Amino acid sequence: MKRLVTLFISALLVLAANGQGEKGGFQFAQITDTHIGSSSGAADLRRSVKDINNNDSIAFVLITGDITEFGSDTEFILARQILDSLNKPWYIIPGNHDTKWSESGGNSFRKVFGAETFSFVYNGFHFIGTNSGPNMRMGPGQIPIENVVWLDSVVMNNRDADLPVIYANHYPAAEDLNNWYEAIDRLKTTNIQLALCGHGHVNKLFSAEGIPGIMGRSDLRAKDSVGGYNIMHIYGDSLLTASERHPGVNTSPAWCSVRLYNHHFQDSISNYRRPDFSVNEKYINVKETWCVKEKSDIGSGVAVSGQYLISTNTAGMINAYDISTGKLLWQYSTGSKIYSTPVISGEIVLEAATNGNIYALKLKTGRLIWSYDTGQPVVASPVVSGENVFIAGSWGKCFSFKVKTGRLNWQNDEIKGFVETIPLTYKGMIIFGTWANHLYALDMVTGKIRWDWHTTYGNRMLSPAACVPVAVGNRVFVVAPDRKMACIDALSGETIWHSDLGGVKVRESMGISADSTLIYAKTMNGKVIAVSATLNEGKVIIVFDLDMVYDIAPTAIIEKDDIVFIPSDKGFIYALDRNTDSLLWAHRVSSCLINQILPFGGRSVICTAMDGVITRIDY
Repeated sequence: MKRLVTLFISALLVLAANGQGEKGGFQFAQITDTHIGSSSGAADLRRSVKDINNNDSIAFVLITGDITEFGSDTEFILARQILDSLNKPWYIIPGNHDTKWSESGGNSFRKVFGAETFSFVYNGFHFIGTNSGPNMRMGPGQIPIENVVWLDSVVMNNRDADLPVIYANHYPAAEDLNNWYEAIDRLKTTNIQLALCGHGHVNKLFSAEGIPGIMGRSDLRAKDSVGGYNIMHIYGDSLLTASERHPGVNTSPAWCSVRLYNHHFQDSISNYRRPDFSVNEKYINVKETWCVKEKSDIGSGVAVSGQYLISTNTAGMINAYDISTGKLLWQYSTGSKIYSTPVISGEIVLEAATNGNIYALKLKTGRLIWSYDTGQPVVASPVVSGENVFIAGSWGKCFSFKVKTGRLNWQNDEIKGFVETIPLTYKGMIIFGTWANHLYALDMVTGKIRWDWHTTYGNRMLSPAACVPVAVGNRVFVVAPDRKMACIDALSGETIWHSDLGGVKVRESMGISADSTLIYAKTMNGKVIAVSATLNEGKVIIVFDLDMVYDIAPTAIIEKDDIVFIPSDKGFIYALDRNTDSLLWAHRVSSCLINQILPFGGRSVICTAMDGVITRIDY
């Protein structure tokens, strides 16, 4: 069979060579999933760069995401240093490892590499690349709304409708991305002929709604002696082949070939699956009173006081809306991405941005009262206790300020790992996890560390950092990507129990019942469970009648008036009956991750979704 495939590819090459026109006739390299920061990432990339430099046939290089292991500044800088030694043009986009665990809120990738998208024309082919997300919030991939807006401009400014397009994203341009269709629908108005991606670490063909796709292998050596990349050879304007190159060793025969031609998707009558919102027709008493769609991502929750609803977005805006109508009341621009959920104290709105600034604004007007430059990116959310506001940053620092004046109370410089959560205030302490396998309790008055609970894991991706901790009865509860729940003595920091709860695979989404007797958690297979807050063992005592299938949204679970509100990573909100353990209603507001569900008033909730949706739901 392998010999027949080789003969078939050889025949296509002959046909393509005989019919070669003005377009094409060049080679380029695709490097992907370099994971700088992993054990062999830097060495493997250096070897590939040296190998490409010695190949004059390669015109340019596409680098399709997961450049780093953890998205840290030091990893980005090292990757840039290695890639700068390429002797030919290179174009780069981020992957989920570059954006999910970004201590800078995704700013460092753009700062180090100049942009998170690319668009260029070479030998009659238009190459387009976009970010894949998820940005900061764990969930499926999502092309940032800013990139979708950018893609609109690229498509609209394309003066040659016949120009062949090759599109690159770290994820396959299919349902691996929550909003795959937003890119696909735009690309299908062009002469899109091929999609490239990484992410899977293997060479593989796929289809993006009829668009031929090629997934490339990781540059990492894994269990081999050397890593590898793909050399793409375009013959004329009708054929592309991919060959795996082992740097300094050999090039394998072409493992795939793709015919390049105009599919005329704009004339197609094929119907492809789109997100299904039919659940909204089932529960007719659940209505969206109003809905706002931003032109950028939203990676945070909201704060509500009286008629004012305060939200933020990754365009750097702090927005005030009328909670009854959704009308915009005022805006304040920070000029930097925001992933922090705002907090309101009296007549003051407090917020943090990834430029490192803390902002205090007048609730009714948005006028700046004070700001403070922490000197570090901030993606964590501020919390208020009494007359003080507390904020943790990305470079090992935590601060306390006076709410009204911004006067610094104290600064702690001993934190390991960056913070992205909404901290818990409890028993005179501020408690939060970090992406260094630590859970800290700081004294609110002095800023001193009261205790430091940490695991023995070597992998920092297992940290209890994305969950919002809860506490009751001198116990603190957290869940983490290790798929376990931990119960910790709030006064000493000692472990009471740390359990996988019988293998139900909880992960980061958790909450506490209104009467503080139950700890809720969502499992990776879409179930919701409850654990006793008082037992001396981790034991599941309730399994709710709900099946969301696979879900990893880290958003907090909230209970109000015996209704437990569950977020999902695909835009669904579920309302469960605390008394019967069954589903009351479900509603879908988006195809992307829910950041927050905030109950207010009698029978209303506000929620935000990652694709820029803010909505009020009455039920």
